[in-house]
Amino acid sequence: MGALEGKVAVITGAGRGIGREHALLFAAEGAAVVVNDLGGDNAGEGADVGPAQEVVNEITAAGGKAAANTANIATWDGAKDLVDQAVSEFGKLDIVINNAGILRDGFIAGLEESQWDAVIAVHLKGHFNLLRHAAAYWKDQSKAGNQPNAAVVNTASASGVTVPNAGQANYGAAKAGIAALTLVAADELERYGVRVNAIAPMARTRLTLATPGMGAIFAAEVPEGEFDAFSPANISPLVAYLASDKCPITGKVFAVQGEAISELAGWHDVKTIETEGPWLIDDIAARLP
Repeated sequence: MGALEGKVAVITGAGRGIGREHALLFAAEGAAVVVNDLGGDNAGEGADVGPAQEVVNEITAAGGKAAANTANIATWDGAKDLVDQAVSEFGKLDIVINNAGILRDGFIAGLEESQWDAVIAVHLKGHFNLLRHAAAYWKDQSKAGNQPNAAVVNTASASGVTVPNAGQANYGAAKAGIAALTLVAADELERYGVRVNAIAPMARTRLTLATPGMGAIFAAEVPEGEFDAFSPANISPLVAYLASDKCPITGKVFAVQGEAISELAGWHDVKTIETEGPWLIDDIAARLP
């Protein structure tokens, strides 16, 4: 029996890249999967049912259960429709994997308002939208006496939580926000039987290949038949574990890249200066550097 047997999962951005690998693995492990993908390009423009439906076709051809969804999770109603579809088609919702994302890179001095808003909307608001509607469903289930055993896995990034990346103020801010959102949600939703964690993945995808400085790292081809440590498929086992009943963990952020998984910690004190009276500018200047 698979690690996710009988579970119902929604996975956003699941038509390509890391999300596609999540969907394929979840289905192989026994979950029914709602494959959400707007079908847009790297910048989130355009729409195409093809990517989501192709993943669904691949899952069903292998004997799994899946349904396609092309809702825009950056919208309140789009995220609600995704939750409603999972419940109506498969009878319940156990797992939310927030994975959808776009890039609209630019240096701060020249960044357009639309570049900022679009990235924050898809990443940070999109994570919140789906989390909020799923949380409302799980809260109702808990109050009705059907205590959930549910899990959420959000997607942060090294850009924003460990390594600031010039040209990605919008993306980094969104990803840092997602890490903070994860910790708050874990604290709030534990009472409803929901665990919430996040990953900060590094893999060869169309987004990383388009990121300045990243393309050269991931462009090298791996000979056929050899293990590819940076394949998107190498990210999904951690996500499957975090989503499974085998996992007791909540409120954590894990970096997963290549052959390493690392637990991350947030802002913390590295140096403290104190005073016995009012702060003085010259005293701060002398002691703080």
